Amino acid sequence: MTSGSTGPQDGGTVEALHRPGALRWLWYAMGGGLPERHSAWVLQDTTSDNWGARHMLRALVQMLVPVALVLAFVPGPFWIRGMTALGGLLLGLIFSIAYMSETTENRVKKAGYPAGTAQAIRNEAQRSRSAERTAKLQAATAKRAARYRERQGR
Repeated sequence: MTSGSTGPQDGGTVEALHRPGALRWLWYAMGGGLPERHSAWVLQDTTSDNWGARHMLRALVQMLVPVALVLAFVPGPFWIRGMTALGGLLLGLIFSIAYMSETTENRVKKAGYPAGTAQAIRNEAQRSRSAERTAKLQAATAKRAARYRERQGR
């Protein structure tokens, strides 16, 4: 499978997407870098339409370790440990959302791309979607106007 993404050092050639295995993905989700062969996948991971959901999944994976430790080792009734873990999880997700763009840019930089690459790609995709939507709305408006003129006999 190939992608239209350009690699970090290849001067703009099309690069194959190499998805990391489960252990490497866990390392990546915990903030670790991946080998260069995964660079195009990292860029796709941080710029696809569902990049926000992917970021939240990575954040949840990061928070599973402290949540599990609280649930397993903190003394006291389980409901107190559960509420503590839930509170920590919610607070962690709030911070994760607040720094979502910066975190994904850091991942892209670790993959060898210049700073700002992921945001630029997401912005361009948004402009493209917006232009498509505008064109569809204009076509629908023109169609309605033509139908109106036809009914009016003009």
